[in-house]
Amino acid sequence: MKRIQDVYGNDPENLEDFTKQDSIILNIQRACEASIDLAMHIVAGKKLGLPQSSREAFDLLVTAGLLSADLA
Repeated sequence: MKRIQDVYGNDPENLEDFTKQDSIILNIQRACEASIDLAMHIVAGKKLGLPQSSREAFDLLVTAGLLSADLA
């Protein structure tokens, strides 16, 4: 997230630069993938079930009281 903020810099004009757009998109994608990987790891480690989707992994964490519904 820090890298995204560094590139974006709260300046909407940075979104007009395709190289900066690509960097921001790539880093958002990486953050999402890392979150999903962590959710799956915790679900498996705590034996909370077998999620059929990434979304379900977060739902299982909410049900177990390990993650707020707002954050999920």
